[in-house]
Parts: sequence; structure tokens; C-alpha cells
Amino acid sequence: MNCNFVVDPSAGIGNNVDIGPFSCIYGDVKIGDNVKIYNNVTIFPGARIGDNVTIFPGAVVAGVPQDLKFRGEDTTAVIGNGTTLRECVTVNRGTASKGLTQVGDNCLIMAYTHIAHDCLIGNNVIISNATQLAGEVQVDDFAVIGGGSLVHQFCHLGKHIMLQGGALVNKDIPPYVKAAREPISYVGLNTIGMHRRGIDAESIQIISDIYRIIYLSDLNVTNAIKLVYESVPQTPIRDEILHFIENSQRGIIRSAI
Repeated sequence: MNCNFVVDPSAGIGNNVDIGPFSCIYGDVKIGDNVKIYNNVTIFPGARIGDNVTIFPGAVVAGVPQDLKFRGEDTTAVIGNGTTLRECVTVNRGTASKGLTQVGDNCLIMAYTHIAHDCLIGNNVIISNATQLAGEVQVDDFAVIGGGSLVHQFCHLGKHIMLQGGALVNKDIPPYVKAAREPISYVGLNTIGMHRRGIDAESIQIISDIYRIIYLSDLNVTNAIKLVYESVPQTPIRDEILHFIENSQRGIIRSAI
């Protein structure tokens, strides 16, 4: 890029985009409508930014992955509609593994958070200040991650979870739970979060019944899953939770209770 201009003329810029001073937007970038980009933002090739996004000073989108396996392949970093990236957030683009790093719609990514290559972040996710996500982490919809958390590569954080600040996460966290302590452990259900999202009392009771068996029955995970199948009526929520646990690649967190 010629350093004499701020926005590469080949970049695709939508309508009503406000770009602050000293920001640098490279070619092979697409930015949607009604986007606010503050000063000193860098948007590298491969960025795909949706509508109504706000990016605060110092943020870097689509930086080259910090992965020694990366060979310069064409990949992207996708920022969904309505998402906010606060100061000094970094979102690296993908590698050949998945081809993209994705942050969903209506997320709040707070200051100094790093989202590494090939991470997949769902919709309505809140990631608090200075959290660091290693490569290929998956975070599902409505998850809330406390500030200063460190998440190991390939971990999967389920939907509607609440993770304490300063957590060291090296296992998968199933949906709808609260996780805290050291080592990171199950400490109950994210009941307040579920109520806020309109999950009905019957569904919350089913979730409670499932995790009572998974975490409080003194059974190993395999036998606890069998008991859930036998004793909890089939519902989409039951199957969702069991599918998450059965397909966990790193194993799920254990109970502190």
C-alpha cells in the first residue's frame, strides 16, 4: 500500500462509513453500511466487516495469523453486523485449517482482547477486557467471558455460558453453565442469563436435571450420559447438551461442587 493515502482505492466501502484520521484500510477489504471506524485503526486484506459495526482506536482486523503453519493463503476475518470492537482489539484472519476467523452479529469485544486465527465466535457474545483466545477456539451464541481470561486452542465454549474473569480454560465448557475457580470447573447454571434471554422455566428445569446427573451423580461422563438418555425425556435442549458433550474434543470441565 502507498503510504500517501489512508484508504486503498480498491477497498469496498459501503454507505455512510465514517473513517477517523490515521486509520489505514488496505485492498481486499469489504466494509458494510453505517460503520464507524475511529482513528488509528488498521484493517488488513481479507477483512469482511458487516453493517452497523463500530471499531475503536488501535484495533487491528485481519492481521496475518500468528501461526507458523501459515503460508500466505487467501483467508478472511469476518466481523458480523452490529458488532463493536473496542480499543486495541486484534482479530487475526484464518489459515488453511478453516479459511476464516469469524465474529458473529451483535457482539461486544472489549479492549485488548485477542481473537486468534480460525476462531469462530457466535452471535451476541460478550468478551471482556484483555481476554486472549488461542487458535481455533469456538464460542457459541450469548456466551459471556470474564476479563483477562486465557482460552487454550481448540476449546469450545457453549452457548449461554458465564465464565469468571481471569479464567484459565483448557477444557470445553458445556452450554448454559457457570464456570469458575482454578482449575476451571462447573459451579452451577447460568440461571440469570437464561432468564434474561427468555428461556422458559420448563427448559431451565430440564437443563438442571441434566447437569445434576452429569456433575453431581458421582458417575463418570460416559455413564452419566447413559443415565440422562434413560431418565430425562427427549427434547431439543437435552439433545443439544448431550451432542456437545459427546462431541467434545478436549473433554468437558469437571465439577467444583
